[in-house]
Amino acid sequence: MRARIAVLLACALLPAGAASAATKLTPAEIQTTFFNGEPFTAATLSGVKFKMTFTADGKAKRVPAGKGGSKSEGEWKLDDNGYCTTWKASAESCFTVIPNGTNKWSVMKGPVVMATWSK
Repeated sequence: MRARIAVLLACALLPAGAASAATKLTPAEIQTTFFNGEPFTAATLSGVKFKMTFTADGKAKRVPAGKGGSKSEGEWKLDDNGYCTTWKASAESCFTVIPNGTNKWSVMKGPVVMATWSK
């Protein structure tokens, strides 16, 4: 009985976003939601915004949507945990995507938020 109460108390004390933070998009959900040729917005933590377009054939484009940043093209692929990108003249980087509010997602590299995507 005490163990049950302790578990219930621990769950009640978790921050409201903790449960959703652990629920990452599957690679198939990432592909369906973002890698379908429709542009979306990506914002870095420093506030640089890009219009991103990932097409079904594995191509990726980013165009600055304000001040800062540079235009680039590259490739994407799914992996077991999320997706990976290779931008021109850069090494491959892999990420997971976690819902973060209405029409917003956090792009994670390990435990670090790298960008926020929105539609």
